[in-house]
Amino acid sequence: MRVFVTGASGWIGSAVVPELIGAGHQVVGLARSDASATALAAAGAEVRRGTLDDLDVLRSAADASDGVIHLAFKHDIAFSGDFQAAADADRRAVETFGEALAGSDRPLVVASGTLGLAPGRVATERDGHDLDPAAAATGGGPQTRHATAEFALSLASRNVRSSIVRLSPTNHGDGDHGFLAAIVGIARDKGVSGYIGDGSSRWPAVRRLDSAHLFRLAVEGAPAGSTLHAVGDEGVPIRDIAEVIGRHLDLAVVSIAPEDAAEHFTWLADFLALDSPASSTLTRELLGWEPTQPGLIADLDQGHYFDDPSA
Repeated sequence: MRVFVTGASGWIGSAVVPELIGAGHQVVGLARSDASATALAAAGAEVRRGTLDDLDVLRSAADASDGVIHLAFKHDIAFSGDFQAAADADRRAVETFGEALAGSDRPLVVASGTLGLAPGRVATERDGHDLDPAAAATGGGPQTRHATAEFALSLASRNVRSSIVRLSPTNHGDGDHGFLAAIVGIARDKGVSGYIGDGSSRWPAVRRLDSAHLFRLAVEGAPAGSTLHAVGDEGVPIRDIAEVIGRHLDLAVVSIAPEDAAEHFTWLADFLALDSPASSTLTRELLGWEPTQPGLIADLDQGHYFDDPSA
């Protein structure tokens, strides 16, 4: 297959590209910078220059592909105060892919997330489908992005083999600069390894390489309208994460009162407070996907998250 990948040089994309190439597929990666283009070419991918705002580029690349994997998201503006603008750009990109692939039975695989799907219980692939996929602009950024995932699934009615891969909040591994690295950084800065309340809130987790494998399986064979969960660990208590961090950094492990969480954890506070475990049982049954990489606690214990950034 000739697969067009957005976000191809990002944290997940840089694992998806070699996963696809290793399975014999041809990859065309979207690159918005010279550095991204160089990295993609070095990985063996064909480079297509452009951004998520270049809808004509997205359309023509999708037209010329046998399938699309959409991983890109404007995280830079999303986490600097304008999540809605990032979510709107994401929606326009998925709409453009839908137009290009309509009537072709070609696959469109869109990245989504598991966090907050069913707070307090283990979410399954059947959860989170109660939002109108047409609700593109109501309710703010997070709801817009959720609606975009539902819109992607609805493209199955237009003969697009669409699926969504809901990613765990932490796709861990050596080189990760996401949530987990941010938690470690906060512990260094504060001089304690903290958790909120009793620390019982749970996060699902998966190794990045296992997520990449699931994206390949999805583009190769996920049935139209499939919801897939990239989940290895169903729910790791935040206190367990804090304890490993404290041990490796030789810091006290302490409870942070909920009313003090925003000051201590800043933008991460709301995420860390979510008790949001998730299952991938249905995904494993549907596609035969099995995570083979170390779980979150084992990965943390390998030590690479604790390398001194100033060294």
